Amino acid sequence: MTTDAQPRISTRFTELLGIDHPITQGGMQWVGRAELTSAVSNAGALGTLTALTQPSPDALYEEIQRTKAMTDRPFAVNLTILPTITPPPYDEYCKAIIEGGVGIVETAGNVPGMIYEMLKPHGVKTIHKCTSVRHALTAERMGADVISIDGFECAGHPGEDDIPGLVLIPRTIDALSVPVIASGGFGDGRGLAAALALGADGINMGTRFMATQEAPIHNDIKERIVAQTENDTELIFRSLRNTSRVASNEVSREVVKILADGGQFEDVRELVAGARGRRVYELGDPDLGIWTVGMVQGLITDIPPVAELVQRIVGEAIDTMTKRMSALVIGTA
Repeated sequence: MTTDAQPRISTRFTELLGIDHPITQGGMQWVGRAELTSAVSNAGALGTLTALTQPSPDALYEEIQRTKAMTDRPFAVNLTILPTITPPPYDEYCKAIIEGGVGIVETAGNVPGMIYEMLKPHGVKTIHKCTSVRHALTAERMGADVISIDGFECAGHPGEDDIPGLVLIPRTIDALSVPVIASGGFGDGRGLAAALALGADGINMGTRFMATQEAPIHNDIKERIVAQTENDTELIFRSLRNTSRVASNEVSREVVKILADGGQFEDVRELVAGARGRRVYELGDPDLGIWTVGMVQGLITDIPPVAELVQRIVGEAIDTMTKRMSALVIGTA
């Protein structure tokens, strides 16, 4: 829990959502559970539950209540909308969010007009995560209160334009009027300072929060993240135009090879099954399946408690902005 004596950075994002620090935890499949979400929110940032990690809307409602028992601070629920043959009951998940009293929802994937129509009458603030300026503009028109813009460095789906954050973040900020948070490649205070200098109102972190004590994944996977470098990722599904950045391991390299040789999704379906990825986090074997991680792992060197990490990042950002950057400014006569 933060106190007034601790350093804070105030932006439109923190003011809108009632949080202390302009940092949000990404909604990560199998990882965004109550333990991590509550720890991030208690640290003054914005924790996020991942709705579809839960097997049913009722299970999500229970996870919301479990999170509320662990924090009295604002937290969000991530709801990712993807085209599938048998889509989840998104409307029922929305009802669970509303009945659970959650005031912030992060959406991702397809711009969810129907979802917004359900959430907005209940005063829910919405963050839409996207990978291009054109998608950000569409989300803003449909009512998103905040845009989270995901650069090519990110874990998971970076889109098909391959635009890194250094260009994509200011391009998005110039095009929008709503607050923008920068996502993809952020893991320390230098990154937060850089995002703010580019005009962002905060940062989103996924991989960095995986390597914390409260993250509900096997410690061997956390240690693997610390040991890996920025080069240890693979881009799978490139030929299918559904690119995803994942950890480089035996499985992901095999997927890349099969698709590069002309294979189709059916040829890799079993290799990329979500159940296999879940076992990675549960059992700690990084070669059991596909699991997402970003290039920022090259900057991760420890596994701290969440509260320590958040304070460190905020302190580093403030030092960078007030000491290093100000020292570079030369006055004129």
